[in-house]
Amino acid sequence: MTRAWVEIDLGALTRNAARIAAAARVPLLPMIKADAYGLGAVGVARALESTNPWGYGVGTIEEGEELRAAGITRPILVLTPILPETFDAVRAAQLRPALGDRDAIAAWGPSGAPWHLSIDTGMNRAGVPWRDMERVRDLVAAHPPEGAFTHFHSVLKDRASVALQSDRFRAALAQLPARPALLHAESSAAVEHNEAGSTWDLVRPGIFLYGVGTAGGLAPEPVVAVRARIVELRQIRDGDTVSYGATWPPPGSHPEDWPRRIATLPLGYADGYRRALGNRGWALLHGRRVPVAGAVTMDMTMLDVTDVPCHVGDVVTLMGADGGDVLTVQDVARFGHLSPYELLTELHSRLPRLYREHA
Repeated sequence: MTRAWVEIDLGALTRNAARIAAAARVPLLPMIKADAYGLGAVGVARALESTNPWGYGVGTIEEGEELRAAGITRPILVLTPILPETFDAVRAAQLRPALGDRDAIAAWGPSGAPWHLSIDTGMNRAGVPWRDMERVRDLVAAHPPEGAFTHFHSVLKDRASVALQSDRFRAALAQLPARPALLHAESSAAVEHNEAGSTWDLVRPGIFLYGVGTAGGLAPEPVVAVRARIVELRQIRDGDTVSYGATWPPPGSHPEDWPRRIATLPLGYADGYRRALGNRGWALLHGRRVPVAGAVTMDMTMLDVTDVPCHVGDVVTLMGADGGDVLTVQDVARFGHLSPYELLTELHSRLPRLYREHA
C-alpha cells in the first residue's frame, strides 16, 4: 500500500449485519449493488455469508454474474428493471429479476424460474403502480412470483409516508390471486426507525452494513477507512497559492501565518475523493486534524500540515480513525455537502482494497 487505499473492517461489517437482523427479526437481503457501495461486492458477500442471509440484492446482471463467478450460490435479486432480451443471461446466471412491466412478466413467466413482483407505492421509479394491479393479475395468477416488494421514498423526512406506502402495498397485495411467499419493503433506515421489528418476510439493509446510520435506534460500527501516503512536502511563502484556481490560502491570512508547509497526497477525485472537499475537507495526520488546501485535483490532494511534524511516506487518514480521532463517512460527506451514498459508491477500483478481520 504505497499510494492510497481503502480499508474495510469485515468484523464490523458482519456485526452490523447481525445487529440489523436482530432488530428486524427476519432474514436479511443485503444490498451489495454498486460493488457493495464501493467496498467490493465479492469480498463483502463472502464476509456476509457467515450471517446466513436469505440472498443478495444487486443492480445489474453483470453484478450478479460476478458473484456467481466468485462462488456465491444464494439467491441473487436484480432490483433494477431489465429488458426481455437479457433474460437468457439472467437465467444462465440463475438470477431473480424484479419485474413490474406486463410485457416483461409475460416474457419471463413461462420459464418457471423465480422472480419478484415490483410494486410502486409512490416512488414512481419502477414497478406496477399500486392502484393498477389489475394490469398484471392474470399473469401473476399464471406465473406466481416468489416474492413481491416496494420501496419507501421518505423514511427519514416523513414518517407518515411510510405508513401510507405500507397501506398501499397491502392494498396491492390484496388484489393478487395469492400472497407471494417473500414480501419485503424496508431499507436500513426503515429498520433503524422501527422498534417493533419487521412485519414482512425479509429486510433489505444497505448503507447501515457499511457503517452509516441515521440516528435511529441502532448505531452501526465504522467499516471504511481511506488512507494515503505523503509523497511530497514543500514550504510556501506569503503570496504563494495552492492548486487550480489559486483558491488557497483563504482571504485574510496574516503575515505571522507564514511560511506554511504543504503535503501532497497521491489521490484525488479520480479515486473518489470528491472535488467538493477542496478547501472544506479535513484529514488526520498522526491523530491530529489537518485541512485540505486548495482544489482537489484528479490525482492529487494537498493538505496544510504546518502544525504537525511529518515526513514523506507518512500515512494520512482521509476517512476513518487515527489515534484518538475519527472522521466518519457522515463527517466527510458533511464537509463537502455530499450524500454518504455518493461518497462511498465513488471509491473507485483504482484504490486497492485492504480487507481486515478486526475483532
